[in-house]
Amino acid sequence: MATISAASAAALPACTALAPPRRRNPAPDPLPGLPISTARPALMMQVLAHPDDDLYFMNPDTRQAFHDKTPLVCVYLTGGEADGVNRMPGRPRPAPDKAAYSSSRHQGLRQAYATLLGLDSFTNWEKSVLELDGGHRAEINRLAHDGRRVELIFINTAMHTSYGRLGLPSLWQDRRLVLPTVVADDSPLRQAGSYTYDGLLDVLVGLFDTYRPTAVHTLDPDPDIQHSTEAARRRDSEQKGYSDHPDHTATALFTWTALIRWVARVTARGGEVPSFATTAYRAYYNRHWPKNLPPAVLARKAEVLVPYGGSADWDCGNPGGCGDYNVGGDRPLTNRKGWVRSTHYRYPGPRPVLGTEPDGRLVAYGVLGLRAVRWRESTPGSGMWSLPDDLGGGPLAPVLGGTALPDGRQLLFGLRFDAIGGHGSDNTREIVALEQGSPGGDFRAWKGLGNPERGQDTGRRIGVPVAVTAPDGRVHLFVRNAEKGLSTRVRDVSGRWDDWRDMGGGEIQDGLSAVVDSEARVHVYAAGRFAVHHWAQDTPGAPVTARTQISGVPIPGDGPGALASPDGTVDLFYRAEAKAALTTVRTGGTTDKTGTGIAEHGRNTGTPTGFDGYGPVTAVGPAHSPTLLGRTATGLVQLRTPHGLTVRKQGPVPLDAPALHLGKDGRPVVVALGVDAHPWLWRP
Repeated sequence: MATISAASAAALPACTALAPPRRRNPAPDPLPGLPISTARPALMMQVLAHPDDDLYFMNPDTRQAFHDKTPLVCVYLTGGEADGVNRMPGRPRPAPDKAAYSSSRHQGLRQAYATLLGLDSFTNWEKSVLELDGGHRAEINRLAHDGRRVELIFINTAMHTSYGRLGLPSLWQDRRLVLPTVVADDSPLRQAGSYTYDGLLDVLVGLFDTYRPTAVHTLDPDPDIQHSTEAARRRDSEQKGYSDHPDHTATALFTWTALIRWVARVTARGGEVPSFATTAYRAYYNRHWPKNLPPAVLARKAEVLVPYGGSADWDCGNPGGCGDYNVGGDRPLTNRKGWVRSTHYRYPGPRPVLGTEPDGRLVAYGVLGLRAVRWRESTPGSGMWSLPDDLGGGPLAPVLGGTALPDGRQLLFGLRFDAIGGHGSDNTREIVALEQGSPGGDFRAWKGLGNPERGQDTGRRIGVPVAVTAPDGRVHLFVRNAEKGLSTRVRDVSGRWDDWRDMGGGEIQDGLSAVVDSEARVHVYAAGRFAVHHWAQDTPGAPVTARTQISGVPIPGDGPGALASPDGTVDLFYRAEAKAALTTVRTGGTTDKTGTGIAEHGRNTGTPTGFDGYGPVTAVGPAHSPTLLGRTATGLVQLRTPHGLTVRKQGPVPLDAPALHLGKDGRPVVVALGVDAHPWLWRP
């Protein structure tokens, strides 16, 4: 086999091929009843665009699962070589060297993950060549210590072509493009390869099928629309019109498409639906919204970037360099872009959705293998789950919405990838609903509720559906829309849905809270850039409309939790921007009151000792003595009841935000989907 130098491989031009026959993407598969695989041990796989995407955007989640001894596999689709300039701040600009810069970023990752393993940053890794589907090859680095192991797989597609086109984004769009790879310095690979659109998808499907991950982390396939000046866009490395790097978006689109193909191929040959859960992370979005990590959490997140950034003065043993120098030291914290200061989910909200069967058993609804599933307690209060029932509906985003009808039947809502594909094919999203036929019984067929946006591009930007049932029997469904506002549809008592309606109001983050107050009025709350945003009914049965922003209160970093009080007010619970302490706000009545403690009858009772942490807060129970669910600064699940604080210190790490339920006996129940794709239940 002929070989070429790393430098010439890095400069290899992209070329075009005859257009391959169009391959239909698997259609949505709403029919239920497929067997779900349940026997796999925990393994987390992350699919990234660049070295450092995981460190910037997926931590602290990755670190927490890793320290819980979950095996970790990271797949990097690009070489990260950019323009080949690995500049040390304060020093002269070096000559471009794409092979060396790619190698230096790989070394930075090895330094970062060795540190997380508790080893010396310059620990030697096992480097080898991984044979992939279609005759493709990639570099793989492996390291294990103290029961933990990590694998880094470098697909290393070129970020730019000699024709001025972007790498992965152009591969997603251009049916004829053949994208070369970059051979990094000191790599066990000696020859560049190339990828077509289908070739890259086949490689990803093959990796999923080989590793069988139980948790898949990736980036945002449908970033927010962001109107920026051309100068600001270029300075912030964002794609035109959207709040993210184009490589991040293309990576996420390839990942979701490959996951859909994987599930379709496995089930088509008679296999069980792969049991995995997905989490998608916002990226450059973090720059545009209030920061949600308090100092202690931020410090632990940023410290991992120090060994990744490295220094040209280090003696790491890698000839290409010792890290991504522009990221070293305190630069992630001093960078005005502030990417490291937040961790935001593309599909936020507690998972799973919880309910109660007529016989008192707890029931949980979630998404496994991109399909809706149901788990039920074996007996009331047992804490033991049945095997998951497949409810179909795929391919779905990872977080469901849900509400119970007045007769006890369950309604579920999902965000479906109705069509997803490159090469100019349809790329659409749809809100879908699933209605139970009888309390505790089977479900009817999935129903499409369309999209609050008319355009295909704007329709990709919608959020997670959130619903609440009013005392009059109407169901109010809410979705964040492409303009970052709120849209709604209402189901009447006969089961008919009205049309989508834009509710107006200001720009908000996703992660809505919907409640009904003691006067039977529906309220919705969301986190804005400078205030809490509020929508409500004037009277029961009236339309939900935008209210004046709740100003004069701390700016929330995440969506607030809401709890209705008997006096017609609603209490909000959240952590303010970059703060660990709990903020409580009472809305309604003649004034809005704010404090740093739990409000009881409009009176502060002091700061809840020990409830500092980060992330969203959920509240249930009587407003005068609520039960609160959240995360500690180290990511552990904590529960505050009127009797005190309890922290869950053992068991699988939860994905995203756990769900909280108050049983008929008044006891709180916490249910979360673990990194092993199994639900766990905690009754302190």
